Amino acid sequence: MAEKDSVREQIVSAAKKRFSHFGYAKTTMAEVANDCSMSPGNLYRFYPGKLDIAEAIATEDYSKHLEHMRKLAVTPGKPAPQRLHDLLFEELRRTYHKLEKDPRAYEMALVISRERPEFANWMLHEERKILVELMDEAERRGEFVPENKDFTAEMIQAATMKFRYPQLWSKLTLPKLERELEGVLCLLLNGLCPEAQAIAEQRREQQKREAAA
Repeated sequence: MAEKDSVREQIVSAAKKRFSHFGYAKTTMAEVANDCSMSPGNLYRFYPGKLDIAEAIATEDYSKHLEHMRKLAVTPGKPAPQRLHDLLFEELRRTYHKLEKDPRAYEMALVISRERPEFANWMLHEERKILVELMDEAERRGEFVPENKDFTAEMIQAATMKFRYPQLWSKLTLPKLERELEGVLCLLLNGLCPEAQAIAEQRREQQKREAAA
């Protein structure tokens, strides 16, 4: 089993280099097999097709990102509205810069979103679990307690979908997207936490002071 995992890692690593340099569409399974010093037939024993390799790359990348997001969700010393703000803005900026700086990643993201909707569903499911963890922590700290955390997490996702891989949905610049997300988040927090407006106002004042410094 360990040997098979090692071969899969080798295939994913080789394909990642190919996709990054030549693009997903211009890469063939035969080329990936050659980079791994194996026959195409042997490669197909591990991955039925190129899309399966692309999904493995995306899964590996996003699994690491989810761990980072989970840490943001339960950061000590920050109120829940600030943690939610950090979580959503981190997601926006990460995916925006990733697609902006790497057109090959944008190409692969388009293919996966079109051909493997179940992958997007998996990402949403894992992100909802993190949002629920954030709300569990908010409850422990006596900040706010939504009646149905799973439903609330789903609605937060629905309200902020535009800000996940934003280039797939719009042509707005990052500052304009950040302005919109700030407004959407303000509305969400007003419903979740009565003190959210004061916290948001404090954050805006801090941003003004930092900009003037």
